[in-house]
Amino acid sequence: MATIMGQLSQEEAPRENSKGPAFKTPSIKAPNSLDGTQAHKLRGFIQSCQLIFHNEPADFFSDRKKVLYSNFLTGRAGKWIEPYLSNISNEDHSYLLNNWQLFETQLFTLFGDPNEAGKLNKSWTI
Repeated sequence: MATIMGQLSQEEAPRENSKGPAFKTPSIKAPNSLDGTQAHKLRGFIQSCQLIFHNEPADFFSDRKKVLYSNFLTGRAGKWIEPYLSNISNEDHSYLLNNWQLFETQLFTLFGDPNEAGKLNKSWTI
């Protein structure tokens, strides 16, 4: 009995190298496709992608992985990204695919609400 209790107490002892519980959170639904015709849907699309990136950081450790995952683009948005994807192996022409911030900025510039940038700038003015 003492041996069993000793084993149990050793198993329950906290591990010094543990970074937290070893479990995976439930999967988050992939974002809906974005066709570039409804500016009000862009922010939700980006937020959905970012939630997935934060939930699964081991899978999205590079900007390239984030951008390639986020290509649920159809319609106008799909036509915009098509030349970048066709040159995916050419590092000189795939700069957009290697920079999440640039990709996100381009999406907002081309398909976002043109008044949104003004609203954001006004909210920062004190």
